[in-house]
Amino acid sequence: MTEQLRAPLDGDRVERDAVGGWRLTVLASTGSTNTDLLAAAVTGAPDRSVLVAELQTGGRGRLDRGWSSPSRAGLTFSVLLRPAVPVSSWGWLPLLAGLALRRTVGGDATLKWPNDLLLGPDDGKLAGILAQAIEGVVVIGIGLNVTLTAAELPVPTATSLVLQGAGQLDRTELLTGFLTEFDTVLGRWQASGGDAEGSGLAAEYRAGCRTIGQQVSVQLPDRTVLGRALDVDPDGRLVLQPDNGGPILPVAAGDVTHSRPISR
Repeated sequence: MTEQLRAPLDGDRVERDAVGGWRLTVLASTGSTNTDLLAAAVTGAPDRSVLVAELQTGGRGRLDRGWSSPSRAGLTFSVLLRPAVPVSSWGWLPLLAGLALRRTVGGDATLKWPNDLLLGPDDGKLAGILAQAIEGVVVIGIGLNVTLTAAELPVPTATSLVLQGAGQLDRTELLTGFLTEFDTVLGRWQASGGDAEGSGLAAEYRAGCRTIGQQVSVQLPDRTVLGRALDVDPDGRLVLQPDNGGPILPVAAGDVTHSRPISR
């Protein structure tokens, strides 16, 4: 049954059916789709290039953590964007990718700031998102667990669509749906000049963000801060009230751990 669920991804069908003029390349295996697309960007790869790997052998997450999954058990891909909006607004791009992915998965999926999609009663990590930028280009990598069994999960706190009883397990349909949703989100964001607040996307993100209202631990480059996550501000930063009574802290990037829910 598992092998039946792990059919090859149909790139031609994705290019035909996904809205937004995406240019798709599907590889049997690569080290990292993000690394490959960043290299391609230097030689002029166009906006909306998409690279999909049936097997990714050297994927990296936040804090340079490695991860992998069996071939065709997940949806592993990267998207190259050349945004025509101020660079100061680009911090919203991984959050908007998460928003589009949440729309695609549906159900009770929620967002963990800044880069995870959660699903299930235990808030299992269903997907991770990693954005990397070079001059004029942002590459957003996404790894979505689709048919991984419990024994195949990279960590006990992860989950997959099949483990959560999701109805849609066709990776071709999932990628088509994501790219179509991302096109809609990007269109609204770029039409507003990169203003996530004015476009209403920030409000939608907050509504689906599990981190807001949580007691959290945030690992920064030089220290770890414990506190209450109050909000996501108009620049896409996590607004944190430190437990030590210090001033409100806006966090642009950091590794977040949810501790326990508290009332908002």
